Amino acid sequence: MEKDTADGEAAECRFDLLGIGNAIIDVLAPVEPDFLIAQDMIPGSMMLIDATRAEALYDMIPREREMGGGSAANTCVVAANMGARVAYLGKVADDGPGRTFAADLRDSGIHFPSSFLTGAIARRQPTARCLVMVTPDGQRTMNTYLGACVSFGPEDVMADIVAGARVTYLEGYLFDPPHAQDAFRHAAALAHGAGRQVALSLSDPFCVARHRDAFRALVRGHVDILFANEEEVCSLYQTEDFAAAAAHAAADTHFAVLTRSAQGSVIIRGDERIDVAPVATQVVDTTGAGDAYAAGFLAGWTSGRTLAECGRLGSVAASEIISHFGARPLLNLRQDIAL
Repeated sequence: MEKDTADGEAAECRFDLLGIGNAIIDVLAPVEPDFLIAQDMIPGSMMLIDATRAEALYDMIPREREMGGGSAANTCVVAANMGARVAYLGKVADDGPGRTFAADLRDSGIHFPSSFLTGAIARRQPTARCLVMVTPDGQRTMNTYLGACVSFGPEDVMADIVAGARVTYLEGYLFDPPHAQDAFRHAAALAHGAGRQVALSLSDPFCVARHRDAFRALVRGHVDILFANEEEVCSLYQTEDFAAAAAHAAADTHFAVLTRSAQGSVIIRGDERIDVAPVATQVVDTTGAGDAYAAGFLAGWTSGRTLAECGRLGSVAASEIISHFGARPLLNLRQDIAL
């Protein structure tokens, strides 16, 4: 069995984790299921919208909270909360939301060296916004205006930051902007060239369906650790058989980490299977549950924990996040988990 560590005997790292993803401000709004129906939204999905639609929805919804968001950024904040050394790369505009996003990361102890969009391009592409509709059952339905995120490309991937991180974590949602796929391949090549590992979150089954062939090529040729939920991994391999999808994912990567909601999670490495129980809690808002799970897992992985312990840490982090509104932790998880 291979050693349970992120990069074995590779050179010392400046960061445990580098996240690359869509830099977004989250707007959380409690709504009834009838609202989703009236607005032609698919419950539990993420839809891309334009600036006009974003403004219209923003005016319609009862806004509970506005805060820094974005899937990989959420993962980075939770991992930093658990004691990991973290960096993040993403594109924001030099506007109020962009400065708020950057301040949120830096206040969380995360290194954020990305340049801001300025001038006319910043006015055309303001900082991204995700309108998160949360129904009484805790399910979230997201409408995302990508704004400045569409400008992220290979030139925004900083070689020294990638080379200095044990694991580079790629957010599947970022696959939608035009140059992101090139950026992902470039980041993976830099990471592997430095003897580091690459992790990918599939993020959303609809995102997978939009880019299935590109995702499969990325997973097969560039990804060491795959994070996905049951629906996402089945969409990737176009099967309704979870076991078959899991086997495909494990064959294409070093190992696959697959979440199954109330059934917990499964880690597959070769012929080894580890089942991880969920941690019971009162579900308030599932926004960021997968992000937090990945954070807990990677905080454990980069500190040399076993796969089983990494899965447990992921479950504990996810449990904390879904117990309140928002995808950022309210507790000191490092202290509570004793990482």
